Amino acid sequence: MEIVKKAPVRHERSLKERITRDWKQNKYIHLLAIPMVAYFLVFCYGPMYGVIMAFQDYNIVDGISGSQFIGFDNFIRFFESHYFWRLLKNTLLLSINNIIWGFPAPIILALLLNEVKNKHFKKAVQTVTYLPHFISAVVVCGMLHQFLSRDGFLTSILASLGLVEQTNLLAIKEYFRTIYIASGIWQEIGWGTIIYLAALSGVDEQLYEAAAIDGANRFKQLIHITLPSIMPTIVMLFILRVGSVMSVGFEKVILLYNPQTYETADILSTYVYRYGLGGSFDYGYTTAIGLFTSVINFIIVISANKISKKVSEVALW
Repeated sequence: MEIVKKAPVRHERSLKERITRDWKQNKYIHLLAIPMVAYFLVFCYGPMYGVIMAFQDYNIVDGISGSQFIGFDNFIRFFESHYFWRLLKNTLLLSINNIIWGFPAPIILALLLNEVKNKHFKKAVQTVTYLPHFISAVVVCGMLHQFLSRDGFLTSILASLGLVEQTNLLAIKEYFRTIYIASGIWQEIGWGTIIYLAALSGVDEQLYEAAAIDGANRFKQLIHITLPSIMPTIVMLFILRVGSVMSVGFEKVILLYNPQTYETADILSTYVYRYGLGGSFDYGYTTAIGLFTSVINFIIVISANKISKKVSEVALW
């Protein structure tokens, strides 16, 4: 009669034991992560408690816990405001135009730099295009105010070419979006190429050699090898860019615009800043506008990710 030996029963470790074991094995990695986790807890998740103000008639004396709850009144008030459509239109136009013109710019520059064989020239171009990124928004806007004033450097050049009149270009509402987008491209095009150049460095050179043997010229190699190789990077960055379409940075806008250009320059974030801190101090109302912006951005990024997953099988998650 055979005696069948039972396999030893393996008891699953408790959660506490697994955490203890993981801490012993990776404690230095966890220690390195603590500052970043603390940053997100304090500056990203902690302030989410203040979202409650969007549903309150917030009073700074009573605080969040003591202010009267009014439901969606702040949202209805904003939607019925005569500023709503102007703010929404300006925000979307600035963001969409910035994506149309600004998003492809670093990709094009990276592709061009990738074709340059002279290393010294390539490094010089990279350095020159990187530098504007490190100039603060205040300095950039100060330069624009000087260059685009009535007797400014750029105004004089454009006027001599017959493109504009000799006047303060920042005071003309029709020029604001062009100035904002063009200056943004100038400031960020070099910095944006870093990720794409890193992705291009990982493309297998043997693919180019095989394509050259098959008779493909440089343009065909670009279309059939280079672009498909960096497409996952492009798609992921595009989804992230689209996800912030309602969050145009207000710093640059608020430093450039003036009452003469409000019609085309006033956006949601500048309205929140001006209305919330410029004298009215209606924190509940401005919190409702900020929450509305965040919800729209969340919906857009989820939708963009799903569409990308179906079309190209490349997505953030």
